[in-house]
Amino acid sequence: MARLASLQALLFDLDGVLTPTAEVHMRAWARLFSEYLAGRGIDRPYTDEDYFTHIDGRPRYDGVRALLASRGITLPEGSPEDAPTLDTVCGLGNRKNRTFNETLEEQGVAAYPGSLALLDAARTAGLRTAVVTSSRNGTAVLAAAGLTARFGTVVDGLLAADLGIAGKPAPDTYLHAAELLGLPASACAVVEDAPSGVAAGRAGDFGLVIGVDRGVGAATLLGDGADVVVDDLAELIPFLAAG
Repeated sequence: MARLASLQALLFDLDGVLTPTAEVHMRAWARLFSEYLAGRGIDRPYTDEDYFTHIDGRPRYDGVRALLASRGITLPEGSPEDAPTLDTVCGLGNRKNRTFNETLEEQGVAAYPGSLALLDAARTAGLRTAVVTSSRNGTAVLAAAGLTARFGTVVDGLLAADLGIAGKPAPDTYLHAAELLGLPASACAVVEDAPSGVAAGRAGDFGLVIGVDRGVGAATLLGDGADVVVDDLAELIPFLAAG
């Protein structure tokens, strides 16, 4: 953790790290696949373990593809313009996204207090910050949580798709954020709650990979490459002050 004091930037995942929208995503995925698998007569039902193993942190369509593969299901890829009613990879992903956006609009979202405290401390310490999320809803989530003004650099699923950047667990989106900040990966810390995101940070050879345990388990995050795991981002503040 002492390395944190020597770094110049914090690169944050969004859902589950800055905001509890991971819970909204989990409910939306559960609704999608519980209904879909039951409708196909699949004996093995969808569980939270499926979310953490196949979906968490991945770009949406990659998550659909991985979950379907775990049940031996292959669907046509379709296109991002597919209607949510279509039984294609993109259609199912868009169905999930519709459910997520409906829930976000109805319920809103508030940032984790510890995450807000760390953002304030990071600004005081002179650290730069960026958001790196696989979500194509990143802008909407940041706005709903009142965080838009805090981040001048945002790499989300839409930007990654536009630029043809590979999603997590590849390190490319995090590396792109570091490039936008004008910093080498070694000068940045990656802050992640998903195994795929932690793996991305490790693959990119970042200066520090910090796992946030929101339910997947510290052992899993450490096993995927986290240097340290915390339960709340406020735990990092004393190490910023030490710098």
